[in-house]
Amino acid sequence: MIIVMRPKTVQSEIEKIKRKMKSLGCEIHESKGQNYHLLGLVGDTSKIDPNQIQANRNVEKLIFVQEPYKKVNRLFHPEDTCISVNDRTIGGDGFSIIAGPCSVESEEQIVGIAKEIKEIGASFLRGGAYKPRTSPYSFQGLMDEGLDLLKTARRETGLPIVTELMSPYLIEKFVEDVDVIQIGARNMQNFDLLKEVGKTNKPILLKRGMSATIEELLMAAEYIMSEGNERIILCERGIRTFEKYTRNTLDISAIPIIKKLSHLPVIVDPSHAAGLWWLVEPLAKAAVAVGADGLMIEVHNDPANALCDGQQSIKPEKLRSLVSSIKDIAKLVGKEIK
Repeated sequence: MIIVMRPKTVQSEIEKIKRKMKSLGCEIHESKGQNYHLLGLVGDTSKIDPNQIQANRNVEKLIFVQEPYKKVNRLFHPEDTCISVNDRTIGGDGFSIIAGPCSVESEEQIVGIAKEIKEIGASFLRGGAYKPRTSPYSFQGLMDEGLDLLKTARRETGLPIVTELMSPYLIEKFVEDVDVIQIGARNMQNFDLLKEVGKTNKPILLKRGMSATIEELLMAAEYIMSEGNERIILCERGIRTFEKYTRNTLDISAIPIIKKLSHLPVIVDPSHAAGLWWLVEPLAKAAVAVGADGLMIEVHNDPANALCDGQQSIKPEKLRSLVSSIKDIAKLVGKEIK
């Protein structure tokens, strides 16, 4: 339920309503804009008498929210949310490029790639230190050493780092060392992990699960927000379908749908969706055209010898041509690469 206050209602009257709703067991999610003031009620609203609320002369109307997700819902927060990371922002009229290798392999590799992608226009460095792999015999990442190498690359370039968290036991380390914590597709419904990152104040990049519906993705974000952390970036990375030519099927329709349903920023990972390096650029262009807030692209200096996902990684020079090719598309949808 959302209580829409009348414009110019004095704060003391708003506080009275808030105290009343809290006394009935509801959590208040307050949202203010230039021309609106909303009180979103989260929890058991069965004890609330709608007629009593509407009788208050300071209440303009009530909105009943049918969807199971509340704080994530655009009804609770009509304006787009922008996520600030250091001096950079994801969302709004900006378009962010997050790039880097699937796995950190050496200091020379990660620092070299970081310098190249920064010069090209990327604003974030991604790299895997702890790798969730389908096979237990596949390369699992350099782990703690890999995270230290990402920090070295950040010192060298100033690029904020994005890397995946797999275990709640590493949260304290990630909060201290990482700029954006990624929750991967395989952990999208690891609810204990979602609750734990929800207790932090770190930006969370939440990837859609391989077989997850849009509502399930939004409900996963709701788990994080329910613990207090509202700094969430959603990521469409392709879903599992009957088609086997590509690694996954990029659900391009998910971007405008999520934008309609939620206020959270949405980026696209064309690398994992395609699984093929030559499909990354056309899928990236499509993502920009439908209104995505950014791209996360796997970039490797030597894909043929990469320890992980070389077949879907592009070289830095290909990233350069990709960034150049999407600038005009971004302008057409009111965005600018930043």
